[in-house]
Amino acid sequence: MALSSMTGFARGHGLTGAYAWSWELKSVNAKGFDLRFRLPPGWDAVEVTARKHATETLARGTVYANLTVERKGVTSTVKVNEQVLAAVLAMVKGLSGKVEAAPPTLDGILALKGVMEVGEADEREEDRRSAEAAIGDGFAATLADFVAMRRDEGATLGRLLSARLEEIGALTARAEAAPGRKPEAIKARLAEQVATLLAASERFDADRLHQEAVLMAAKADIREELDRLASHVAQAQKLIADGGAIGRRLDFLAQELHRESNTLTAKANDVELTNIGLELKTVVEQFREQVQNLE
Repeated sequence: MALSSMTGFARGHGLTGAYAWSWELKSVNAKGFDLRFRLPPGWDAVEVTARKHATETLARGTVYANLTVERKGVTSTVKVNEQVLAAVLAMVKGLSGKVEAAPPTLDGILALKGVMEVGEADEREEDRRSAEAAIGDGFAATLADFVAMRRDEGATLGRLLSARLEEIGALTARAEAAPGRKPEAIKARLAEQVATLLAASERFDADRLHQEAVLMAAKADIREELDRLASHVAQAQKLIADGGAIGRRLDFLAQELHRESNTLTAKANDVELTNIGLELKTVVEQFREQVQNLE
């Protein structure tokens, strides 16, 4: 299954009878899945099917679905609201003689809010149902384009993530081969430090120093970190190869890679291993940032 990015955009439009409609879908990164519709008044019926379709298709991201609908070629109608007009005339009659003012004119009364109602010709039920069906089909088509764009971006992300994993693997191999991590090198450095301390003062207990040196040598061993780094890289590569909605699992592995690279750097006991650890932390951080965009 292909990888998908959490960011995407698609637009679709059509004309059904007198109804011109347009869908716009866009998404941004999110920890979970959140679908937000913005529909014109009176078109809520199209949301149920559209939401079901999107929920079955998408796994993560905040998705905004905006619909616009316009009736074209429809004659406008003008009506007088008789109840509002009667109330206005009654009010005018009641104020007559109480307020010194010129008598109201017809155009002034008609200009009052609510007296005149401008609308469209009544739509037929079958036309509305036909438009709703077409808009639903339009959403499905727009969603398909949206998913295709997210998968194109997901393929690019997959290549970038694979490249970062190869770098992590190469740095792990360099650390594995570094002369400074060999037990003999660690013991030699510790023996030199112990000898320096003994030469500086006779108050040091040689046996105690030897025990401490053994403990320090054990703590300086990065065998466990190297094994875990290699294991995490292999798991991440398999997830990318299998595809699908793997963003959360890759994010977990990215955190584990970050933890192991930090520990390796902290344990590094020579310049070469320290430099490898710092490079490793940089590449792991790049990997983590790119994983955040994956569905």
